[in-house]
Amino acid sequence: MLPDCAQSNPGSPIQTVSLSLFRFPTLASQLWVLGQMGAARLSFMRMPDVGFYKLCGSGTGQGFTPRPNRQVWAILATWPDPETARRNLTTAPVYRRWQHKSSENWTILLTPTSSRGQWSGQNPFTPSAALPGPIVALTRATMRLSTFARFWARVPDISAVIGQDPNVIFKIGIGEVPLLHQVTFSIWPDATSMANFARGNGPHGRAIQSVRAENWFAEELYARFSILEDWGTWGGKRPLAGTLNA
Repeated sequence: MLPDCAQSNPGSPIQTVSLSLFRFPTLASQLWVLGQMGAARLSFMRMPDVGFYKLCGSGTGQGFTPRPNRQVWAILATWPDPETARRNLTTAPVYRRWQHKSSENWTILLTPTSSRGQWSGQNPFTPSAALPGPIVALTRATMRLSTFARFWARVPDISAVIGQDPNVIFKIGIGEVPLLHQVTFSIWPDATSMANFARGNGPHGRAIQSVRAENWFAEELYARFSILEDWGTWGGKRPLAGTLNA
């Protein structure tokens, strides 16, 4: 067992993780969501069912750049089970407000299958058995001030490679604080295609070697998930169309 890897108890409820993406195309809606960075936190603090949660912005392009994309925002949250997640995601006022203000939104429900490391001083994910189907990979890192310039210098090459990879089903980069925090979220058809990208001899593999050799990150977390379901659209379509039995 890897250190810091959370484990589930047999027969325990299946922890559910939601990632909801929202698009705010107008200046008025972008100013509104900026104000929500404080207001939405208060809503989540009063929400008894939610566990760990983060409100995130995104980068330009495919999200893997240090320049913020003021149109795209995300909410990641953990829930004790799928039923609780669905109920809150469809009825909680904070989610209803964001859905109403956005021009489109997409939500994916996941169950963790492995998790190693920490995010804001904790490992928020409780793994359970993997389900058939595509694999979701999430990485989250806090850059050291002394190394973030080197990190972001590598990102354009990594972004170009993942954008050209025919196997990646979906990818986006988000984060809590520009430049210092980065969350990468990607969906792959299987473990082999994901591993070939992550550990090969390309820009991503070389960046991983530098991370280890030069101690780039003050905090890091690596997690994998199975997909439970999704709803909504992104870029005018369902990102998982044809990949799930639903």
